[in-house]
Amino acid sequence: MNAAIVTVGDELLVGDTENTNATWLCGRLADRGVAVRRVTVVPDEVGEIARVVNEYHAEYDAVIVTGGLGPTHDDVTMEAVAAAFGREVVENEAAAAWLEERGYSAGDLAAETTHLPADCRPLPNDEGVAPGAVVESVYVLPGVPAEMKAMFERVESAFDGIPTHAVVVAVDEPESTLIDRFAELRERFEVRVGSYPGESVRVKITAENAAEAERAAAWLRDRAELVERADGS
Repeated sequence: MNAAIVTVGDELLVGDTENTNATWLCGRLADRGVAVRRVTVVPDEVGEIARVVNEYHAEYDAVIVTGGLGPTHDDVTMEAVAAAFGREVVENEAAAAWLEERGYSAGDLAAETTHLPADCRPLPNDEGVAPGAVVESVYVLPGVPAEMKAMFERVESAFDGIPTHAVVVAVDEPESTLIDRFAELRERFEVRVGSYPGESVRVKITAENAAEAERAAAWLRDRAELVERADGS
């Protein structure tokens, strides 16, 4: 399963807010074996959101959109997702009923709170007020991290792929000296190899088969200068 993540908000683009939602979602999807192919940040603009959602819906199995839900002037995500599918934004009776069960009357909320894309499946917001929605294979979630996480857990079972196993080997050599060994790793084993330099080089070896990843990691450990651990090993 391939997925894309779209995070909405001017505050992300100017650096006022760190995009922790995308990082968290990538981790949860990877744990389920889902390949995240795109992570995109877009401004609070209907046209930009709609264009990206339309493109990714056509290309990937699922799209997760976070941010821009609610009744304020910059909460335009529902309108944009509706536009991507050529739908209207209408009062959603199920969302309104759920909020009423939680003690919110129509007079307590701005009218736009329960306005969602026509014929969508509303998603209750267990940690907040503004509901989310599912429109075909597009999942629209809040931007507030606690609300987003709780809502994602309601739909998490819809995201299913082939789980992978990863092993990290810390190598105490310059990254440039490892190029030939990386090539041989990929030739000998059915693995993906990621190289992340810092104080040392973190080599991440990933495979669908756990034993294959472990064999590849053992092969590299035998042929590289490793970072010594605190216990001297």
